[in-house]
Amino acid sequence: MELQTTIYLVVGLSFALYIGIAFWARAGSTSEFYVAGGGVHPVTNGMATAADWMSAASFISMAGLISNMGYGGGLFLMGWTGGYVLLAMLLAPYLRKFGKFTVPQFIGDRFYSKSASTVAVLCLLTASITYIIGQMTGVGVAFSRFLGVSSEVGIYVGMGIVFLYAVFGGMKGITYTQVAQYVVLILAYTIPAIFISLQLTGVPIPQLGLGSNLVGQDISLLAKLDQVVTDLGFGKYTTSVPGSTLNMFMYTLSLMIGTAGLPHVIVRFFTVPKVKDARSSAGWALVFIAILYTTAPAVAAMAKTNLIRTVTPGVVMGNSGVFDQDAAIKYEERPDWMKRWEKTGLLKFEDKNGDGRIQYYNDATKNAEVKQKATEAGWKGNELSVNADIIVLANPEIALLPNWVIALVAAGGLAAALSTAAGLLMAISSAVSHDLIKNVFKPDISEKGELLAGKVSMAVAIVISGWLGLNPPGFAAGTVALAFGIAASSLFPAIMMGIFSRKMNKEGAMAGMLAGLFITLFYVFAHKGLFFIKGTEYLDLIGGPNPFFGITPEAFGAVGAMVNFAVAFLVDKVTQEPPEHIKAMVESVRIPRGSTAVDGAH
Repeated sequence: MELQTTIYLVVGLSFALYIGIAFWARAGSTSEFYVAGGGVHPVTNGMATAADWMSAASFISMAGLISNMGYGGGLFLMGWTGGYVLLAMLLAPYLRKFGKFTVPQFIGDRFYSKSASTVAVLCLLTASITYIIGQMTGVGVAFSRFLGVSSEVGIYVGMGIVFLYAVFGGMKGITYTQVAQYVVLILAYTIPAIFISLQLTGVPIPQLGLGSNLVGQDISLLAKLDQVVTDLGFGKYTTSVPGSTLNMFMYTLSLMIGTAGLPHVIVRFFTVPKVKDARSSAGWALVFIAILYTTAPAVAAMAKTNLIRTVTPGVVMGNSGVFDQDAAIKYEERPDWMKRWEKTGLLKFEDKNGDGRIQYYNDATKNAEVKQKATEAGWKGNELSVNADIIVLANPEIALLPNWVIALVAAGGLAAALSTAAGLLMAISSAVSHDLIKNVFKPDISEKGELLAGKVSMAVAIVISGWLGLNPPGFAAGTVALAFGIAASSLFPAIMMGIFSRKMNKEGAMAGMLAGLFITLFYVFAHKGLFFIKGTEYLDLIGGPNPFFGITPEAFGAVGAMVNFAVAFLVDKVTQEPPEHIKAMVESVRIPRGSTAVDGAH
């Protein structure tokens, strides 16, 4: 069977499965729409949470960024996984014990103010829509290649699919759809990794293959990769860091606390019957997440190795030098996978020296020796541009794996993007319909009216995020990192103070959220444009790129969180303490009675 036919078949079957499950498990009440009726089993919820959590950024983009960044890309692994542990240990059980539908509802009740709830909705919408832009970017990348269309058309198709099953099923439908999506995405990620590990190192377990010797060579995969990338003018793969050590630390911290403040993940813990089940499902989710996250470094290193081996065939296998006259392949002899990806515009070749061969190296290197050798070889600049977001999807094609594996990866990439997009849309929908319309503007709205409002807000969010996804502010993982920074600077401190500070009042919480959100957006928009619209950047106003101790906008969420905490405590000191019943409520939530069901949950 031809590759394209196989892809259509596998992806089509997976979509039919998702839509079928969504229709079968469609929500019939607000409780089922928002929290799946609160009766999801911890293992099922753990698997759904893992799918919700492992977005296009994790599946499609993370390994690509690690492949480009090397050791420094590990900050995504540390930040996201560490943040999940933080969420599971410090926030999820207590929030479940409060027994509310949404994060803004928790903040509104804890800080005894509808205004606080409204501010939380503003923060949630900003973070969630930014996050969905990253998913739509991933959807566009996947569809453009595997449907043979442009990334723009790919985004439109993805918008339609998400609309179908997210609006149909609500949280109940999304939960069971995400279980199916987890199975698809984890098989799609690990099966190619096993094949490629066997090809390169003879070891079937990718995590062990990463540290093993290349087949037929007395040198390890990582040592060879270090040697080759430094010869090509790139930083050493196993030691490179993005920017300064301070920036790497702040980036990791921003991802960690941003994870713990993400409303679409937190809301998953409201779908289980008991507080004990919230802890249990968090543990299961970590197990399911770890399977992919421990495989990602191997996928990244092996993809980088295979890419270089494709473009300069003799180098990785030790048969020729990087700058030998015939080391680079002729453009006319490029493999089929390169031709397919060129059609998407995500892989580009420009013959700068007119020799008909593909020169792939870092032409901006500061290594004088590499520059001299490139000049002597007649090279006039890097000729191959490879978008980081294609690395995982192209990996099985680069390794010449069977068609069914390539098709499975296509289905997995789409499952990862669509599952998280659905979870985010659910968070947006509940924030607008439940927290704004029902709790603030129209308390007497009927259940049917509330459901309709939720579905309409979901549809509007799909259109906005799809439009912004056509011109994203960065790669999928980079865009998602911005969303984490927004959540870190606005929602995380408010939730933490709401649980662990009896004396934090509504004025402090609101001032902190607004201050953290504003300063982070001010810094991010300076680099990425107002509301991520290209051409509206104002870097001159802040003194050029990364003016604050070299911290990048993706890492600035940690600074925003510090501002949030500082402003909240300062305002709290000069305003009235919260009422005694609020203090008593906070105290009761922290009493460790994890095995009891939550009474009066909703």
